[in-house]
Amino acid sequence: MEFIDKHLDDYCVNHSQKEPELLKALSKETWQKILIPRMLSGHFQGRLLSLISKLIAPKTILEIGTYTGYSTLCLAEGLVNDGKIHTIDINEELADIQQKYFQKSDYKNQIISHVGEAKHIIPDIDAKFDLVFIDADKSNYGLYLDLVIPKLNPKAVILSDNVLWSGKVIDKNADDTDTVALRAYNKKINEHPDFETVLLPVRDGLSISRYKG
Repeated sequence: MEFIDKHLDDYCVNHSQKEPELLKALSKETWQKILIPRMLSGHFQGRLLSLISKLIAPKTILEIGTYTGYSTLCLAEGLVNDGKIHTIDINEELADIQQKYFQKSDYKNQIISHVGEAKHIIPDIDAKFDLVFIDADKSNYGLYLDLVIPKLNPKAVILSDNVLWSGKVIDKNADDTDTVALRAYNKKINEHPDFETVLLPVRDGLSISRYKG
């Protein structure tokens, strides 16, 4: 869903930080070889993720939904020197392209990849997180929030992607499972007493939530 005029959107992109060459190559290969390439964070949102991560300077990041690893590399740009990013994806068929670009990056020794269902993996990760990026199966966003809260450091930030779901969250006739789940999630995290949340109309919707614990 496009929220602003394409020419204005292009202007925003052209006046934002350039996409690193490694990520440009990853984006190109994703669009050439991978099913549903629009799931990629892409240049504009990727630079936003990178900037937010750099502002936080996290020691430990959790990413739920790796896809081809584009957002993983963007988030890793903000890690402190000895920081780690744990990234989870259920699709083992994407491991080759993920690792290809992880190994080419400056963060290859800071990325810990997990394959499987996030709801089973998150509880077993022995870490507290400064930054969490939720970008996986929409029907489980609420569950993922419940699982990560006990693992958050004070003042941690949660980023939640696709929370406008192509505008379907305000379509009264949309009652599919993902849309209903996202409506509930947006309400849940916005009204949660332990968070301050702002939902931004960036690409398909990105909410930023600061943990007050």
